[in-house]
Amino acid sequence: MKKLSIDKDYLQRILADLLAIPSPSGFTDNIVHRIAKELDSFGLEFELTRRGAIRATIPGKTKTPDRAIVSHVDTLGAMVRKLKSNGRLALAPIGTWSSRFAEGGRVTVFTDNAGAIRGTVLPLKASGHIYNKEIDTQPVNWENLELRVDVQASSQDDLQKHGFAIGDFVGFDPGTEFTKDGFVVSRHLDDKAGVASVLSALKAVVDAKIELPVDCHPLFTVSEEVGSGASSVLHQDVAELVSVDNGTSGPGQNSDETGVTISMMDLAGPYDYHLSRNLIKIANDFGLTIGRDVFKWYRSDAASAVEAGNDIHTALLCFGLDASHGYERTHLRSLVDLATILTLYMQSPPLFARDKSGLGPLEGFPELPTDSSNG
Repeated sequence: MKKLSIDKDYLQRILADLLAIPSPSGFTDNIVHRIAKELDSFGLEFELTRRGAIRATIPGKTKTPDRAIVSHVDTLGAMVRKLKSNGRLALAPIGTWSSRFAEGGRVTVFTDNAGAIRGTVLPLKASGHIYNKEIDTQPVNWENLELRVDVQASSQDDLQKHGFAIGDFVGFDPGTEFTKDGFVVSRHLDDKAGVASVLSALKAVVDAKIELPVDCHPLFTVSEEVGSGASSVLHQDVAELVSVDNGTSGPGQNSDETGVTISMMDLAGPYDYHLSRNLIKIANDFGLTIGRDVFKWYRSDAASAVEAGNDIHTALLCFGLDASHGYERTHLRSLVDLATILTLYMQSPPLFARDKSGLGPLEGFPELPTDSSNG
């Protein structure tokens, strides 16, 4: 295995491009085209599912047991659920996130026939000159928000004449900033920062003309935020799946905003013992550090893959993130280190030779270290 250099300028550039494309779950076609264009530029073959999940292939010396690396291109967002009599729009969230982070958001409403129309998400009691202290006592929930659209509309009829309808998708502006200290501040870093790291790792492998030991399938899913994720994009002979997503820092957690974290367990249960520890060893062997963490309120593409019936080893490798599903922030150092670890993993041999068959004998099946002696 060889430690490859990650093109930091490319990583930052592709991340900025991805963040600029609205892609709430269910409205992901445009970002799928952008990812496909990037894979084309690398010379990689790929195919799409009916809904647009992407399965690419980097050929290895052998075709099986395959491995896959998955990240998701869909983000949080909202949908119009009602045209209100006051000329404003009621919203329903897409994905799981608090309305407190939607308040004040500049958005685009994607109508069926009138194109994209801008607006602002506001609490029902938005003016201190009218409501005084009532602004601070209004409950935080989606029922207490409305979307003020930037057209002249004071009734439901006005909204209909402008082309608004129930079911219109609403994309929130990312507000992306790259600071001089290396921070990236933006909505939707979950999981576009992960996608940027994966693409940067692919670029490094392709540019270095590395021959991988076994086929590797970069996967890009389109519905992770609503739960289905990698449920239908895997080859049946994939034996190892590394999910790439955010590792949230904060009280009670062991994730570092500027580092890389591996999750040992989340809501879906423990990740694979052998694959997780193999990733830690690979990183440590090349002077890279992976922190360990356990996530309480979290699930990833790996969970949907397993729940769909795939018999695979899974691991969750994370870039550091502060304030997930809110006003998010990460650091370029975390994204570069994550991409570097991914390049090393792609170059590593398969975990177990017996995994080339879905069912096999006991021979070659691993054992866990349980010897408690002091040696």
